[in-house]
Amino acid sequence: MSGPEGGPAPWGPDWRARESVILAPWAMHAADSLGRVHPEPAHPFRSPYQRDRDRIVHSAAFRRLAHKTQVFTGYHGDYHRSRLTHTLEVTNIARTLARSLGLNEDLVEALALAHDIGHPPLGHAGEDTLDELLAGEGGFNHNEQALRIMELLESRYPRFPGLNLSREVLDGQATRRRDRGGPAPILETQVVDAADSIAYDTHDADDAVELGLVALEELLELPLVADAAARVRSRFGAIQGVELRRAVLLELVDVQVAGLLEQARGAIEALGVRSPDDVRRVYREAAAPAGPRIVAPARGVAEGKRELEAFLFARVYRSQRVLAVRVPAQERLRRLFEWYAARPGELPAGFRGRAERFGVRRSVADYLAGMTDRYLEWDHRRRLGTD
Repeated sequence: MSGPEGGPAPWGPDWRARESVILAPWAMHAADSLGRVHPEPAHPFRSPYQRDRDRIVHSAAFRRLAHKTQVFTGYHGDYHRSRLTHTLEVTNIARTLARSLGLNEDLVEALALAHDIGHPPLGHAGEDTLDELLAGEGGFNHNEQALRIMELLESRYPRFPGLNLSREVLDGQATRRRDRGGPAPILETQVVDAADSIAYDTHDADDAVELGLVALEELLELPLVADAAARVRSRFGAIQGVELRRAVLLELVDVQVAGLLEQARGAIEALGVRSPDDVRRVYREAAAPAGPRIVAPARGVAEGKRELEAFLFARVYRSQRVLAVRVPAQERLRRLFEWYAARPGELPAGFRGRAERFGVRRSVADYLAGMTDRYLEWDHRRRLGTD
């Protein structure tokens, strides 16, 4: 019996042996990883993807997600999601999908925990503002910013910049880039993307009802939600109010996960998928029977999701109440950006140093994107006053 990278394993079976037993052939085995940009010695008892997961959890960017807006800028209640609680919900759903499909749960967790670390303060409102401010310099996108954090901005290790994550984690994040020109997504990446969609559709609806932006009765008019409510009532009877809402939201998650699993298993069988390379092949073959994604919503669920997303966009994300808070917050971010752009010497030392390489405005965006919502408010008051 051998340990990681061929060493002894006095404690029993190592992670290689465990993966060989529990992972499906189409899963990404850590032993087949392409490694890291900056080579490192093997860890005595953690697999490469376990190390990735731990590095993400211990990063400053991950911790700051606790105080970054998910959707509802300026709402100071304790119920609705932060960017961190959303990330944890995505991770839970993705891990369920991964285990049911025999995928590498360590890799899935790493991908899920990292998928939103590039978000700036103020949620998508902050992202839109920074994108406008950098319009002549490549724009701003939270998926691309996550890669900058992973590869450059985090500074925790003396021998290399960034977190030096496995190439599979970097490639998984690269598939979400705005230009969509990245590598073909393996199944571990696909389940994280699917879990993200399930989480924000379902939980944004929950938060919107809790905050009074929409009524539960309006949601129940949507076919996907109405079907979930009918199943809930068949099990629990005529429940109403908060009990009904919570039961319906749980049912919505289960229905979507079940549909994804059925769709994925059927596609894996029909397409003869037996390795990660087969998954990449299917993605590249646009005419494949299952389409470019193996992990995709079931046909009966996909239309319902589109209707739910259209409802949330019109009634929640673009509602007058949300925009009334969003617009002033964006203006504060814009003013603080221009203040630092005119005074780059006020940036912290690391960002000043990178300004020579990447430009002042990009470095200002890197600095502001790393702020939490509350730090942005504090820094705006410190630099520009309260208006």
